[in-house]
Parts: sequence; structure tokens; C-alpha cells
Amino acid sequence: MPAPVQLPSIATPARLGVLISGGGSTLLNLEQRIADGSLPATVAAVVASNPKAMQAARDRGVASPIELIERARFPRATTGVGPFSQAVFDAMREAKVDLVCMAGFLSLLRISADFEHRVFNIHPSLLPAFGGPGMYGRRVHEAVLAHGCKVTGCTVHLADDTYDTGPILVQRCCKVLPDDTPDTLAARVFEEEKVAYTEALCAVMTAG
Repeated sequence: MPAPVQLPSIATPARLGVLISGGGSTLLNLEQRIADGSLPATVAAVVASNPKAMQAARDRGVASPIELIERARFPRATTGVGPFSQAVFDAMREAKVDLVCMAGFLSLLRISADFEHRVFNIHPSLLPAFGGPGMYGRRVHEAVLAHGCKVTGCTVHLADDTYDTGPILVQRCCKVLPDDTPDTLAARVFEEEKVAYTEALCAVMTAG
């Protein structure tokens, strides 16, 4: 049986670094939770792994400044994930973040020792089901429907050096309805994601 994970104790308001690869909906949710007082934090840094993600987040109304660190500029065949990971965590160090939030971030990272147990990820299924390489976004919901699942949900876990395998922190469930499409199911799961991420982050925060 694996040893219990020793989570950090972060004084509030926590400084968050947020990593995005898609439309920025999870980042926008974190900003909204901060604004309404349910998440005692600030967004200290945002890194986008591609230009489309940066533009989509801006179009969606994300307020935080966004730095572009393109995954495509670090060819995996010749460099692996190390140099890209170094660039991302250098940005987090420069911003003095306490916690890193993967928010629809699709690029694998090698977690730096100084950020161990401080990198959170959210996945739109009840891990370990429907996780791993290639399982993200709409693909997850299509797989859930194809398997005839009656229940699905989301998982917040600590990120490690592989896809979707770190220790689970929070899971929330929702029903799969008979007439669901991938889009309707995704919308219902995202409502649970909004609560789960806040719950997981708040669990490691103490009054500053």
C-alpha cells in the first residue's frame, strides 16, 4: 500500500500558477472563485502551451496576463519533456507561485523536485477510469458514453511524471443520462469540476 502523501500547507492568499492548453474555462472558473471569495488565492502566473489557447482564454474573458511557452518549440524526439518542463517551472519560480494548477493542460511535464506535491491536475472522469495518454476533453465523454456508464464525474489529483496517475485528492460524481451527448455530458461534468478544484486547493490552504 503506498505511503500517505504529505500535502503542503499553504498560507492564504495562495499564489497560483495556472497552465492551459485549451479554451481557458477552468482558468476562468478559478478567477471567478477568487472573485467571489470562495478561493482564497490570486492567479500569479498563467502559461499557455500554444497560441490558440492564449487567444481562446482572452476571448473568453480571462483577466490574468498569459505567457506563451510553446510546446512545439521543444521537439520531444530530440529533447524529451525535460527542457519544456524546465521552462514552465522557471516561469512558476519567477512568479513565486505556491501551487501549480493544470487547467486543461495537455502537455506532459517532469515535475521539479521543488514543486513535488504542489502541482494539481483535474481530469473529466473518475480516475483511474478513462485516463492516460490521449484521453482528454471530448474524447473522455465519448468513451464514457460508448461504454454505457451510468455514472461519471471528475478527479483532482497530484500530478506526477505520467498522465493521470498521481494520488487522488477529490472526486465528484454525476449521472449519465440516457439522452446525453458528449457535449451535454461535458457541461454537467464541468459543473462538478468547478466545485472539485476549489475544494482540493482549499484543503491545503491555511489562514495566513
